[in-house]
Amino acid sequence: MQIASMHFKERAHAKHRRRAAPAQPAEDQGQVRRQAARGDDRARRFRGARARPRRRSASARSTTSTSWLEIFERNADGARRDRAAGRRRQPTINAHVLDIAARHGVRKIIKSKSMVSEESELDRAIEAAGSQVVETDLGEYILQINDYEPPSHIIGPALHKSKEEVADLFAQAHGDAAQDRDRASCASRRAECCGTHYLTADMGISGGNFFVAETGSVVLVTNEGNATLTTTLPKVHVAISGIEKIVPTLGGRGDADAPAAALGDRAVDLELRRHPDRDEGRRASSTAPSTCTSSSSMPGAPAVLGSDVREALRCIRCGACMNHCPVYQNVGGHSYGWVYPGPIGSILTPTYIGLENALDLPQASTMCNQCGVVCPVKIPLPDLLRKLREQQFDARLATVVRARRPARAGRGSRRSPGSTRWRRASARGCSSWMGGRETA
Repeated sequence: MQIASMHFKERAHAKHRRRAAPAQPAEDQGQVRRQAARGDDRARRFRGARARPRRRSASARSTTSTSWLEIFERNADGARRDRAAGRRRQPTINAHVLDIAARHGVRKIIKSKSMVSEESELDRAIEAAGSQVVETDLGEYILQINDYEPPSHIIGPALHKSKEEVADLFAQAHGDAAQDRDRASCASRRAECCGTHYLTADMGISGGNFFVAETGSVVLVTNEGNATLTTTLPKVHVAISGIEKIVPTLGGRGDADAPAAALGDRAVDLELRRHPDRDEGRRASSTAPSTCTSSSSMPGAPAVLGSDVREALRCIRCGACMNHCPVYQNVGGHSYGWVYPGPIGSILTPTYIGLENALDLPQASTMCNQCGVVCPVKIPLPDLLRKLREQQFDARLATVVRARRPARAGRGSRRSPGSTRWRRASARGCSSWMGGRETA
């Protein structure tokens, strides 16, 4: 995915103007107020509930280290001879997957959701190599048939689309009548189309919510059940994830159970149906798929393990911080310019692609701490954003906006450049810069 995080201000301004242009009817205004009230209720509910699961999840996600990666690679290679595990830099992960596909004579590939493949634009690389790739996640498929439109949310990548827009895209892709615009019909048409691809695909590619070091297995959690079919029906399965997703054990202090349970309800603030899968590689049956796992990393990701923002690697990609962030709710996910929007994106994006390429993202926060309150793994998001701002200042990357000094008053006035009025004007200039509005 092309990086455009350096254009955050321009994108945010454009989004804000589009939202403010049409006057909303009275009933829409009432709906907005009701949604805001529900958001406040959810935030209050999260403050008092599930404190123990949060502590357990945070403890489980605090054990990321390169030593667990080495143990995972050893167990994955030793337990099943057809399983190949390895570390790959992000620029070469596409070549690694294409090499596996070429060795097995793959022509059609089905995919479930993977954030690493979004980072590396794996789908475009597969198509450029002459193979067919089909997204099985409904949201990802909607973006795929719209010329790989960037996602706007981690959990709901097509959250910005209306049902009318989705119906039009389905009509273009499948030749269906556009007048059938209800959600159930669109989902039904998608399921019918996807069923054929499940049975004829040569390879399945998935992400990995957690890689378990002690067993060399991959844990997947979905709400559609598409990952189960993607990982079991094709003859080859490739699991891709970041090195921060490795946990020591399935049970105990560093287990995968607690954060996996938090994925569904924290993603949408509801009790969501979950379909967990644990891939152990080739089974006794000769028809079971062979599995190749690959842990990849952006060039800056290993350095994060020893940095001031290491706690951001606890992230389980649940999207809870976005659902409560006032900045995200006003400017949308596309304004952030890369794969990860919202508060966690304001931390991960500058860390992965370089702080100089995303100068505005650490400023894209009101520091209200709603994100920190609802995070299931207790990432101190405002504190990490503050550390990135300090790094900007130390590296002289932050642009200082100076307020225009007011004209000197007439004779007899006691005002001076150091007066209260001038200090207030300076404070307004700094506030305007942090809020994304240029001063005169």
